[in-house]
Amino acid sequence: MNLNIGLDLNPTITQAITNRLAEYDPSLRGRPPEDVVRKCSANRILGAIAHINSIPVFTKIKGMVDHSLIEDCDPELLNRGMFVPLQLTPTEISVAIANPWDTVALDTYTQQFPGREVKMYLASVSEISQVIETIVGTVGPSRSELEAIEVEESGDSIKDFDVTGEFSEPIAKLVARMLSEGIRQRASDVHIKCDKEAVNYSYRIDGDMGTKFEIPLKLKDRIDAFLLNLMGIPPEERAQRAGISGRLSVSYLRRTIDLRFERHRTYRGYHITMRILDKSHFEAKLGMGGLAFDPGTLFELEKVMAVPCGIIVMSGPTGSGKSTTLNAVLRELKSPEDNILTLENPVEDEIQGVIHCDLKGDDFKPMIASFMRSDPDIILMGEVRDLQSAELAIEAAITGHKVLTTIHTPRASQIIERFEQLGIERWKIAQTLKAACAQRLVKELCPYCKIPRRGLSERDIKKFNLEDEWMDLPIFVRNHKGCGECTGKGYYGRTAILEIIPITAERSDALSRGILSPFEMEREVRKDGNLPSIRESGLQLVRKGKTDFEALRKVVDMTTD
Repeated sequence: MNLNIGLDLNPTITQAITNRLAEYDPSLRGRPPEDVVRKCSANRILGAIAHINSIPVFTKIKGMVDHSLIEDCDPELLNRGMFVPLQLTPTEISVAIANPWDTVALDTYTQQFPGREVKMYLASVSEISQVIETIVGTVGPSRSELEAIEVEESGDSIKDFDVTGEFSEPIAKLVARMLSEGIRQRASDVHIKCDKEAVNYSYRIDGDMGTKFEIPLKLKDRIDAFLLNLMGIPPEERAQRAGISGRLSVSYLRRTIDLRFERHRTYRGYHITMRILDKSHFEAKLGMGGLAFDPGTLFELEKVMAVPCGIIVMSGPTGSGKSTTLNAVLRELKSPEDNILTLENPVEDEIQGVIHCDLKGDDFKPMIASFMRSDPDIILMGEVRDLQSAELAIEAAITGHKVLTTIHTPRASQIIERFEQLGIERWKIAQTLKAACAQRLVKELCPYCKIPRRGLSERDIKKFNLEDEWMDLPIFVRNHKGCGECTGKGYYGRTAILEIIPITAERSDALSRGILSPFEMEREVRKDGNLPSIRESGLQLVRKGKTDFEALRKVVDMTTD
């Protein structure tokens, strides 16, 4: 079983860990291991493992590593055993390990340093991986190597493309470098674009596009063909299709990472976007990490999840974490008694025990009939984008199913209007919709270099309709120079803010009869004062020093209440 910390452990060990976790929280006692683990953070799980094995825990190890000690280490060995040496003294060597039941680290350093004590410390898989990544650098081809490539050359098909491996062919070396750097930097996407005089690639990290890296223009067809070759798509398809969608898998430090591939023609050539689906060190949990919503919102979401049938719709722009939140909801809902099916294009986050259906091309219409005959209890639809998908969501809810889906609207209340635009009658929407949600991802300030400041300017307070108290309120802002932890960005990761409008029986009836408009319903929820809006949740993050006003106003319209 995987305990959300990157380790596959046997049932006996898993039970021992869950028993220890239940001691932290008596309400977890007697519940299945899966439930206990879902309710606990990775650090708490590490604490339980450390207690069982009587070894200390280090939550941060990057600053403790003697890099001269690991420079000559074999990264494959470190990654296979998931350990790194920290410090060496005349009497002992300290080692960070992720799995105390694996003896690879102990065996390695007992032989390498006879007479010295091997002292073990527990650390997370993600922390250890980040240290290993500092000594794994796929070296890209030099400019002269790229310029020397003959464009008529063609490489052989590459299976199981290892982006941290060594390649003699410059194109393979270039693509490996491009992808490995994107994965190492935790980028969400890699973009390749053709300009008038060059091809360039860049990464989207924490929602922002980064530096462009230039490639000679003559190589644009070679790079294009190489990537299509990785997916088994003939290069001739480029002339026949305006857009090409696909998936490919790469190996990075002995773990498999999926990439979603999108290519479309442009005036100068093509634009390729590769979404990096690296879930190795991250599994979203409601109430934790980037989904640590305020207690009122989280409680209301749990109430909606408890409703036996109906639709929960998550809205927001592309890249706002809608699917991540719904997958976290799905993990909470998952139980052996329920048959859970998903209809996605493509499948981005595979959940054990859930049947995922990957839509391709014109599969949607024939898939619907088969899908509904498969006796589902809970259905996740990747997105409502047309009348067909909207009708499926409504029909499934009316016939007693619980449906989770996403849609593109700026505000939660506009979900109802969007369904109407697609051709669904108001009464059907009102009777089946149980929660209209809107979400945004806000960049978090780097905790190591953020700068304290007193209040906002008078101009900003007036422009964004804020209370006068913001003039003297102690806040934090981004350090534009950054630090080593945030690699000079000033921000470190993103967190979600969620707005939820529960559709009660009274509101459903008022919407059906036209007594209440969607916007009036939203205002009504705000007047109750129990659930914050996206704006209010974002301002709360600013108050707590987790983000700054600059990051917030880039994703939330702060000019309206």
